[in-house]
Amino acid sequence: MKQLGYRAIMVLCFIALLAGGTALFCARYLGDGSDWAASRVNSGVYEDGKLRRGTIYDRDGDVLFDAVGGSYADSGAVRKATLHLIGDRAGNISASATKLMADRLVGFNPIMGTAMGGHDIFLTVEASLNAAAYQALDGRKGAVAIYNYKTGELLCSVSTPTFDPEKPPKEIEGNSKYEGVYLNRVFVGLYAPGSVFKIVTTAAALEQIPDIESRSFSCSGSLELGEHTITCPKAHGEMDFARALAKSCNCVYAQLAVELGGETLQKYAESAGLQERMDVSGIKTAAGSYTVAENEGDLGWSGVGQYQTMVNPAAMLRLMGAIANDGVGVTPQLLLKETVESGRTVASGRSDSERLWKAETCEKLKALMRNTVVVEYGAEKFGQLNVCAKSGTAEVGEGKRPHSWFVGFVDDENCPLAFSVIVENGGSGSAVAGGIVAKLLPDAAALLQTAEE
Repeated sequence: MKQLGYRAIMVLCFIALLAGGTALFCARYLGDGSDWAASRVNSGVYEDGKLRRGTIYDRDGDVLFDAVGGSYADSGAVRKATLHLIGDRAGNISASATKLMADRLVGFNPIMGTAMGGHDIFLTVEASLNAAAYQALDGRKGAVAIYNYKTGELLCSVSTPTFDPEKPPKEIEGNSKYEGVYLNRVFVGLYAPGSVFKIVTTAAALEQIPDIESRSFSCSGSLELGEHTITCPKAHGEMDFARALAKSCNCVYAQLAVELGGETLQKYAESAGLQERMDVSGIKTAAGSYTVAENEGDLGWSGVGQYQTMVNPAAMLRLMGAIANDGVGVTPQLLLKETVESGRTVASGRSDSERLWKAETCEKLKALMRNTVVVEYGAEKFGQLNVCAKSGTAEVGEGKRPHSWFVGFVDDENCPLAFSVIVENGGSGSAVAGGIVAKLLPDAAALLQTAEE
């Protein structure tokens, strides 16, 4: 009788272990089954090291990558412009659709496995707009991003340097031409913001300094703060707050930074989303940083966008969209939809949103940024588009030319476009990066209009 009891206990233990193992397997299967299906050891979905099923298209249905044949777009300019979104054959670009969406391409289903065939992926970008951005960068290193700030759809996302994935260069390592070529600068790049950070300082001043809009300022071309000298390209003379932003006066903004304090500026950089990572359809962006300076001189420079402040182009893109969208920031997205062989949509992209700044503050920022375009950059270069923007010329030291920034948006419910452009060592922000925006916005606006029709 005692022996029978031991056997019963052993059987119960075995059943418990079996049940536990089954439960663990089911949990792992549901959570990791798609990764198992896309594994390179699964010969049923890989052939000669290439995905056998699924195709990646742009938003209009133009082929960007045919996983069956392992071939890219027909246009060389499109292949170069979308390299960082699609990925290279060697798999050196980790944050790419072919890697991050491998399970979608395989078409894994927890019930049917891969028996129903591969799925096609449609990205939110438009191939010709990306090609135009690549050509506008004209061989310079940098990043261009344009998105719909209402839906979050990325219409353009280009990072350079790049190369043709159909004809990859033999020597990349050690070649300065291809420095950082495997990094998608839109999502993982970190740069000194220069004067585009004055938007953050402006928002803080609007909310924390009661008389800021009625104040007058004076700039003689330089300002002494402790042992530091804050300089402007020239003496701006007497001006009000709107003119100080339009002229991008370093002396005024350094004074405001000292008055506001480093902790306040850090709080506003954080609320702007510049210090956090975003999830862009599975791609994790880099988090920027703002360091509270220990002396007035460094604090002044931090309010100007120098010192140790760093920002990511995609984060700046969302901030611009938030200002246009009355303070609500919509996270960019890259996945438009996923379809099965019959063409039926089984999944669609989605964007998260959160309030970054107050609507009242954003209304004032819109007016100030529009004024900057009208009186400083020239509204005519953007045609009929009601562009609000800020340029930045970020000093990088070591005798190198400054980075060129241009960020902003179109203040129009029927044309909800925001943009973030940086050209490394490009020089003047308004002339270089701003010139790229001026070239691309009409095509981006036409794309939205065509989509509505």
